[in-house]
Amino acid sequence: MTALRIGVMYDRSWDPAGLPAFAREVEALGVDDLWVVEDLGWNGGISAAAVALGATERLRVGLGIAPAPLRSPALLAMEIATLARVFPGRLVAGVGHGVREWMRQVGVAPRSPLALLEETLGAVRGLLRGERVTVDGRELRIDGVELVHPPAKDAVPQVIAGVVSPRSLELAGRAAQGTLVAEGHGPQDLHTARAAAQRGGAGADHTLTVFTFLGVGDAAAPALREAVAGHAEWLGRDTSETFAAGGTAQEAADALRALGAAGAQTVVARVCGPEPLGQLREVLTALRG
Repeated sequence: MTALRIGVMYDRSWDPAGLPAFAREVEALGVDDLWVVEDLGWNGGISAAAVALGATERLRVGLGIAPAPLRSPALLAMEIATLARVFPGRLVAGVGHGVREWMRQVGVAPRSPLALLEETLGAVRGLLRGERVTVDGRELRIDGVELVHPPAKDAVPQVIAGVVSPRSLELAGRAAQGTLVAEGHGPQDLHTARAAAQRGGAGADHTLTVFTFLGVGDAAAPALREAVAGHAEWLGRDTSETFAAGGTAQEAADALRALGAAGAQTVVARVCGPEPLGQLREVLTALRG
């Protein structure tokens, strides 16, 4: 059984000026992944990934996630390829629908989010493989585009889909190399996501990554409750059904292990409350105990 990868998110609310130091500190702690966020009005995902990669030596950096409507697939592939050439083997790229309301705000909401995401995933993956890509799709038009400097053949970054709904989870299995599951989803949700991806055609090599809120100790409890309540509203479910890793360090570590036992290869902690590095250190100690 492959060892569970443990990642940490650089929260969108944190000043990007602190990202280089944070990346170096979590690398020193032995974390496997650092995930950066691209949400409208917060930080740029590609630039944040570049900062994190440049500040570290071995850490894998995840882009979670690039909204397909907001980014030309040709430009996205160019950006990913540039990072992959400079930092081979250290990048995984998440692509998703983007929040519909935000996409409307900037005038890029597609007629068919499903079609746009599938066409984007196909185009980006083809370009990263060094192919000459033409798309005459429902949402995309690309006429013979090819990257001059694609990633090395043995270092093409994994492209995964950050999605939630059943149809989108099936699409991830059909068009992406992995599924990225949002915060609030627990072990049973991961079984559902895996089954949906398999219905879409996912094979045994299709990876499953999950974000989860984490809060260790009494000081973090209020922030964790607030995060869970807000996300429960977004997911349209009760807070009691919204998963998080909280309580003591051992209880949080057990919650992360439960996600791994449910099929996640990578669990990414979104730390709530004060002293996020201290909380992370406690959980890593418990996981290694």
